[in-house]
Amino acid sequence: MTIKRPTLDRAAELRTEVGVVDRLREDATTRVVMVRNGRVRVDLAAVPDEPRTPVGERDETHRTGIDTPAIALVLVTPTEVGDATWAVLGRDPAGAAILLAAVADAAEAIDAAPEETWLGLRDVGARLGALDAELLVEAIALAGWLRDAPFCAVCGGGTEVRQAGWSRRCLSCGREHFPRTDPAVIVAVESVDGQRLLLGANANWGGRMYSCFAGFAEAGESLEQVVHREIEEEAGVRLTAIRYISSQPWPYPRSLMIGFRAVVEDESAARADGEEIIDVRWFTRAEIGTALDGEGPVGLPGSASIARALIRDWYEDRA
Repeated sequence: MTIKRPTLDRAAELRTEVGVVDRLREDATTRVVMVRNGRVRVDLAAVPDEPRTPVGERDETHRTGIDTPAIALVLVTPTEVGDATWAVLGRDPAGAAILLAAVADAAEAIDAAPEETWLGLRDVGARLGALDAELLVEAIALAGWLRDAPFCAVCGGGTEVRQAGWSRRCLSCGREHFPRTDPAVIVAVESVDGQRLLLGANANWGGRMYSCFAGFAEAGESLEQVVHREIEEEAGVRLTAIRYISSQPWPYPRSLMIGFRAVVEDESAARADGEEIIDVRWFTRAEIGTALDGEGPVGLPGSASIARALIRDWYEDRA
């Protein structure tokens, strides 16, 4: 699986500049990503200039040869935005500043052309260029934190936004708070001979879709310990080997999905926990191939997710 270098310069040095957001809002070259209720404005008719490779994944055309229609984020000027909470997202490859404007959930779209709409990561993540994909995830994650953390977690006092949107300082006790990221593992479990993949059906999906196994790290756990614990809890199997593949930020609300592949110790021990996972099933490579093509035997996660990337990575490894 290809490991992508960042396309966006996050320009962390700007965050300590006093009044930087106000200065950049006055700059005619500055562009703004607007976020409303976890969604951004996109142009369904535009094709971005950057390669259309999703965050943490290969392009879907790598396997199928089918050209998936691309879309682009709508970047507006600061003067087009009304009331909002502002933050610095970074600079584009040309050096122009990009800001976040987190607007109220009930805000109306501004001058939206017919082909534009408000969509989230699940809807558009796999159809964005590299720069747009990074901006989308960063903007949604930061906007969610700015919206959800107005009070101090220590004393309950109100906070003020600092560091160009990247921290909050409590007005009562002075404690500094920063955006949280919760680590979670997600694992593609393969048979000893590498010819079958174990997937599970989550109870929330009603058996309509099968995916890799995932779970959050608990206090005091290493990522490797989480992998072993979660797989044994959810699928009943022990692992003999694990290896890191790639990671994906997932801002719902603030996760970092860390992807692994693992080899099972005893294939016959596989069983669902009956609560979170209602079924587990071994799939052949041929079955995974048809499922990736949307032809069954089961549904797989959407193309914006690292789960699908892990499944496809396994499928293509020895196809």
